[in-house]
Amino acid sequence: MLIIPAIDLKDGHCVRLRQGVMENATVFSEDPAAMALRWLEQGARRLHLVDLNGAFAGKPKNEAAVRSIVEAVGLDVPIQLGGGIRDLETIERYLDIGVTYIIVGTAAVKVPGFLHEACDAFPGHIMVGLDAKGGKVAVDGWSKLTGHDVLDLAKRFEGYGVEAIIYTDIGRDGMLSGVNIPATVELAHELTVPVIASGGITNLEDVRALCAVQDEGITGAITGRAIYEGTLEFGPAQALADQLSKPLL
Repeated sequence: MLIIPAIDLKDGHCVRLRQGVMENATVFSEDPAAMALRWLEQGARRLHLVDLNGAFAGKPKNEAAVRSIVEAVGLDVPIQLGGGIRDLETIERYLDIGVTYIIVGTAAVKVPGFLHEACDAFPGHIMVGLDAKGGKVAVDGWSKLTGHDVLDLAKRFEGYGVEAIIYTDIGRDGMLSGVNIPATVELAHELTVPVIASGGITNLEDVRALCAVQDEGITGAITGRAIYEGTLEFGPAQALADQLSKPLL
């Protein structure tokens, strides 16, 4: 079980939002690259980056900050990146600079053909971010709730060849209210591709709860506000996950 630190980028700074609302942003660092190195020093084995401005604009807005992070951490630590990635040229550009995984979110829902093309063009490098509330998928930086059922879309995207599904309960994200374990397990149980949990991780008990259901196919958990505000210490969290995780066959 990987515990994955989130670095959310807004106007070149590292921030955290509450329930995806841009006006509810807290700036935690004006140097995202230094923040990335901080998590690596504490034992992070993957980083999760989100271009928040890009998610709302529909095109990359924090590429300079992404580049600075990649240059700082090198190529030994995988980086997964989402936010405003809506065309194959952008995917190729980010992969060329050293990003490992590209997360397609809104475009996967609005333009399924694009996701299919991306999986064909860049096999092994495409993840899908499904952000849901009440089982329905949200798009455009969580600003619009669709009528699409999260499980139906996940199964369809699995067939396209995505590397993993990142599932976020947007009702809990940034609220330090605990992970929606039942919904995450329900999703993972129906899929063969890995599911990465996101939203609501608060403390070591949440890590324990996730490790207890990893056999369902939950391979990682993204954490943001908890590690920035100190309700969860990253190093002990990953150490606990390593202790409780069973080796994958």
